[in-house]
Formats: sequence, structure tokens, C-alpha cells
Amino acid sequence: MSHEPDGARGHDGPYAGGAASAGYRVWAVAGLPEVRPGDDLAKLIAAAEPGLVDGDVLLVTSKIVSKAEGRMLEASDREAAIDAETVRVVARRGALRIVENRQGLVMAAAGVDASNTPAGTVLLLPEDPDGSARAIREGLRDALGVTVGVLITDTFGRPWRAGLTDVAIGAAGVHVLDDLRGGTDAHGNPLGATVVATADELAAAGDLVKGKAAGLPVAVVRGLPGLVTADDDHGDGARALVRDSRDDMFRLGTSEAIRQAVTRRRTVRAFTDEPVDPGSVRRAVAAAVTAPAPHHTTPWRFVLLESPESRIRLLDAMREAWIADLRRDGKTEESIAQRIRRGDVLRNAPCLVVPCLVMDGSHTYGDARRDAAEREMFVVATGAGVQNFLVALAGERLGSAWVSSTMFCRDVVREVLDLPADWDPMGAVAVGHPAEAPRPRPEREAGAFIEVR
Repeated sequence: MSHEPDGARGHDGPYAGGAASAGYRVWAVAGLPEVRPGDDLAKLIAAAEPGLVDGDVLLVTSKIVSKAEGRMLEASDREAAIDAETVRVVARRGALRIVENRQGLVMAAAGVDASNTPAGTVLLLPEDPDGSARAIREGLRDALGVTVGVLITDTFGRPWRAGLTDVAIGAAGVHVLDDLRGGTDAHGNPLGATVVATADELAAAGDLVKGKAAGLPVAVVRGLPGLVTADDDHGDGARALVRDSRDDMFRLGTSEAIRQAVTRRRTVRAFTDEPVDPGSVRRAVAAAVTAPAPHHTTPWRFVLLESPESRIRLLDAMREAWIADLRRDGKTEESIAQRIRRGDVLRNAPCLVVPCLVMDGSHTYGDARRDAAEREMFVVATGAGVQNFLVALAGERLGSAWVSSTMFCRDVVREVLDLPADWDPMGAVAVGHPAEAPRPRPEREAGAFIEVR
């Protein structure tokens, strides 16, 4: 198969001779035998395709690499094999799992494959795909005296796109990324974010001729020698194609993101001076008000104290009320001072939020028991809103601490903040960027909190 592009693409790329190519050819290699553990893939490929020349790129399906490297596993339970290869679950829906595997790749089922392998066995991905690519490249140089590039390929699905395509999971001697940033397009516009995944483009081209069921696991691309590195340079490898977690905006699936946010939600008592983005807090409030509530009501109100003046004015008034209460309780001045210091978490936070309960829409029964239950319903709904708020803050990578202090001096809070008389402050939430990573805490076994009837 040959492919002639409609127009030449030219630029000064990162590889030698980054000029446009007039065209390239890609074809599948015929005549390869069934690969078995211990086989030398470079020798098998050299025998099947002895006419390789400098600058060719070999596209080798990962399955035959796994077979040659003995990565076949007897496994009646494929799920157990997936578990063993999984580092992190990214998303789960029913039996389908998208995971990060031990090679750092995010893919379905950790790359564990039960196709094209004998019944009762599964194939695992190569242990070190970049290393596998280097070994094949060096073997072809020894066998044929040529300098080629080698890509190990596997089939991936992609977020937001239907269908599968081959991508590079291992590479040697190939410029896997073509960074065009700093250049210009045909109209002279600056390119500020264009980094082309050249290795994946090559892998997809190879998949067109190899097919999924044709028994043709190797393809050759000829006519793009500028993509191949010098003989003594294996390049960065396909690992360079894996997006760093710091830059990954879509690191988790929906349910996993929620679970991680819940797990990450910890009480933070020390904050940095970094300002809090008001938009982050408002997005957390938007999540808070999705909580369930009785009678189709909206019992939540969130008072945001974003200026230091408003926080200090409230906290000073609350401290005076607290000291008065403690003195009435007979506490010593030393004990009072210690308790006041423990409450400084609110004072040290760059943002303070006071969630309030309103009883609009509540029912009055004229019966103490039922009226008390009615209020409890609204209290539970407000608590659910506060929990949503705290989890959403964690999702925004903000630390928080809920404290109950405003509940003990509601009149003071209402007066200082000029709140309606029917707004009941339900604690306060300190918000900011954590000054340190949270300490590990022991796992809580869910069974300890469950009773089944």
C-alpha cells in the first residue's frame, strides 16, 4: 500500500532532515512463523523481510513480542491477571475496567489479552516495551546492517472517540513526538500548543495493513527517514508519550474521581498564604446544593467571608462569646487560652464559609415529637449539603476544616454578618491550600459500621 499526501507538510522539526516527504509506503510483512517463547524476533523479521533499508520504521504488534518474551500466563481467571497488572483503577463500569498498568499505560483491562493465544491462557504486555524495541532494532542492525526505527504497537480505545486504533507502547530509534511549538502555520500564525504524536500516527498507519485477524503482526513504513534517529541514539522511547499526572486533566473516571475526592477530604488545620480562587468555592457551593432535602425545599445558605476584614470581625466577636461561655463553665484562664489557640484554624485560613440552615417550606404539626423530627430532616439535609461542599473542595484541590463553633453563638454570628433571624449558622468551614500533605490514616473497615437484618 502506498499513501501520497494531498500536500507536503514541511517544517524544521526536531529530527534530522525535517523537510516534507513526497510520500511514503507502508506494507505488512508476510511469511512470519508462529512466534514461540524464546524466539529471536529480529532474526525472524530479517528472514521474512531481508530488503529493509536505512530509515525504515518497523511496526511490531505487541502480542508477538509478549509471546517471544514468555509473557503468556495460564489463567482461568482473566480478572485475576488484570488485578496483578493494575497499578491504579481509572474508571470502572460493570466488568469493564480502564486502568493504569505497570508500564504506566492507561488502557482497558491493563492490556491483558485472551485473543490470539491458546485457550486457558492470557497474554500480558511486554515487561519493558521500550527495551523490547531496542533489542529488535539492535538485532536487525546485526543481522542486516541497517539503521531502522522500531515501534511496539498495541490497540487502544480513546476517550470521546468511538472505535479502536493502534498506538505505540514501545519505541527505539524513532522521534516519537514532533514538537512544532515556536513555529508558524501556512498563514504565519504562531503554533503555541502543537506537539504531534508521530509514533502513534505511524502505529495507526501500520494497523491499516496488518489488520486484526490476518495474522500479519509486522508492518514496514518506508519514505520517512527523518523520523529515524542515528544508529547510536535510541531516542526517548514511547514512555515520552505518556502524559504526566500533573498535566492530566482527565486522570480519573467519574466514580473514581468522586471516591478519591471523598478519600482526600481531610481536616486541614494549617494553610499556606496562597489565595483561594473564588470560582473554586462557588463551584463547591454548586455541588453542595445538589444534596437531598425534604419537601422539595432548599435549606442551604452559604455565607462566604472572602475578605480578611470580614473574617477578623466575626472571629473576634465569636472569641469573646466563647471566652464568656468558658468562664461561666468555670474553666481556668490557662485552659481557656489553650482552647482559643485550638480554634485558630479559622483565623489562619484565607477563606471562611459559614453554612446556614433555613426552614423555608417546613411543616408545623403542633406536636412536639413530629415538629422535632421535621427539624431533624432539615438538619440532615444541611449536613448532606456541607458534606457535598467539603468533598467538592477536595476535588478542587483545596483543604478544608469544618468546626462547629458558630452553632454555639448563633446570635453573635447573625448580628456580625447581618443575617436574617431565621438563618441558623451550622458551624464554619476554613478553606485554603494545605500547608503540608495529610498524614496517612488507617483504613476504616466498612463492615464495622454495617448491621444486616
